[in-house]
Amino acid sequence: MSTRDHECFPEGRATRWLHRRLGSAVTVSYAAAVLLPGPGMWLRHPHPLLPAGALTVSALPTLLGLVLFAAGLQVPLGAAGGLLRRPRALLAGLFLRLAIPLLTIPVVAFLLRQTPDTDGGTGLVTAMAVIVAMPVAAGATVWAGNGRGDQPTMVGIVLGSTLLSPFTVPLVLGTLGPLLTTGDGQALIGGHSGPQGGSALSAVVLPCAAGLLCRLLLPGSWVAKAMTVVVPASLAGSLTLTYLNASGALGSFFARPRPLLLGAALAAAGLVCLLSFGAGHGIARLLRLDAPSATSFTLACGMNNSSAGAVVLTVALPDKPHLLMPVLAYGLFQKTAANRVVRMRASR
Repeated sequence: MSTRDHECFPEGRATRWLHRRLGSAVTVSYAAAVLLPGPGMWLRHPHPLLPAGALTVSALPTLLGLVLFAAGLQVPLGAAGGLLRRPRALLAGLFLRLAIPLLTIPVVAFLLRQTPDTDGGTGLVTAMAVIVAMPVAAGATVWAGNGRGDQPTMVGIVLGSTLLSPFTVPLVLGTLGPLLTTGDGQALIGGHSGPQGGSALSAVVLPCAAGLLCRLLLPGSWVAKAMTVVVPASLAGSLTLTYLNASGALGSFFARPRPLLLGAALAAAGLVCLLSFGAGHGIARLLRLDAPSATSFTLACGMNNSSAGAVVLTVALPDKPHLLMPVLAYGLFQKTAANRVVRMRASR
């Protein structure tokens, strides 16, 4: 089998079917969380598989691991290697991934000083800091494909931001530490050097690395067969993660309605999403990237792995489910913005 054959596998029928209906499926996931949150709330908690809790399973990290493993498995390593010979978009994207949190979170913290939240808005600032500190969402590669973006650029930024996340996430959160002045923020920062924080970050990095190793070591025919199962399963897992996160956020909200907090969460998430996509678009024009590279660059700057952020928040702050509200809002906004980027690219 040639290198080209090894790197380029056709999409299976199930994968194509899900891709075409991805926007509608996300909407259904949110609607299910509103109408039937109970199963999602139950699945969010670990459950024992053996008596006396000798072995437990948790749906959130398991599903996230499936999504990230599939992302690693789909990386066209030959194309990504070629990207290193023209690294301008890759290096700029990775740099901007570090810069965006440091530029946007102080703005959010300033605007939320008078928030009705009991801790003066720092809870929302903490949640937004976690979201924008996360690596690029693996699903961004799907949006780049739909928008005829440059896949090597997107793959390079997704891969680079994920592999660097054990260093960049603590660095970003530590730098923003003075804005996270409550116990929640400090516990989150401290947790990244402890067992909980290490577990949360391992759930982000290790599955993607496992997928890359399988892609690298297994014969091409095996990888092709595995992708016909793993890729549609990961898309279904991503939708299930959306449902679980929405159930957690909305379940907490319906149990104790806080309309002003909801408004603040929507405003903060919308502002950060707007600034992130805007920064990506502006820098892409400044660098004079070609249209496919600019599309991937813009998507990579705006699309954070909100599912990974939700897992980190759930592990580090399990008694604060309301912090998932901005995670849910950002997930909605970034998909809406990504859809607009894709449509604009298609219209051209």
